[in-house]
Amino acid sequence: MAYKKIAVLGCGNIGMSIIEGILRKKNIDQGDIIATKRNVDNSALKGSAIRIITENIQAVRDSELIIIAVKSYNFIDLLKEIKNYLDPQKHIIISVTTGISIGRIKNETDVRIPVFRAMPNISASVNSSVTCISHNGEDIEKAEAVKSLLDNIGTTMFIEEQLMESATILGSCGVAFVLRFIRAMIQGGIQIGFDAATASSIVNNTVKGAAELLIEGHQHPEKEIDRVTTPKGCTIVGLNEMEHNGFSSSLIKGIVASFERIER
Repeated sequence: MAYKKIAVLGCGNIGMSIIEGILRKKNIDQGDIIATKRNVDNSALKGSAIRIITENIQAVRDSELIIIAVKSYNFIDLLKEIKNYLDPQKHIIISVTTGISIGRIKNETDVRIPVFRAMPNISASVNSSVTCISHNGEDIEKAEAVKSLLDNIGTTMFIEEQLMESATILGSCGVAFVLRFIRAMIQGGIQIGFDAATASSIVNNTVKGAAELLIEGHQHPEKEIDRVTTPKGCTIVGLNEMEHNGFSSSLIKGIVASFERIER
């Protein structure tokens, strides 16, 4: 079965990032995408061939792959709104909402609909998201359809559902953690003499290069760190000063604190 028609229910930050990434990739016909949004007139999607509507039920009727991207406090109400229009032979649900389990989605819809959870991040808009996907034993064809769609916005991987909250912290919240680190590096660069634009360019590309080293080389970060920390050199002095002030510890504590918050 070929899945073509896609509905994105909820065009907040993550919903818009997914759509923007799909548009950049140009692998999917814009006319096959339906987006629901409360205020159509203010949509950044106006001018594209994407159908922008306010009715979730109509979007479900006209689609096959349904991405639900609403806030968790609106999720169950949305399911109740659309559940009578879900067809197990036609539809697949992909939830990118935090904290709502596959089991709960299936219980609330009360139909044997294929359900997947996915956790992308806002880098989807530039086709650079890392997206973790989980399901409870759906067949290979449906899993591949979901993966194929989400491959358009970056790197995908399947994980156990019990790790989805952890994936949220590391892959989604993690964008903010990395950006705060980048901001601090830029501020330091300005203090040692660069203008803001030059510091930003150096730092952004340095971070990109460091990530590529690990992705391409499949190495532990410490191995690459050893290559630039010469005895009595300026790199090890800077690293030690950061560690004396709790750099790694504070980052780990922040990750754990975010995880504990989402688990409540």
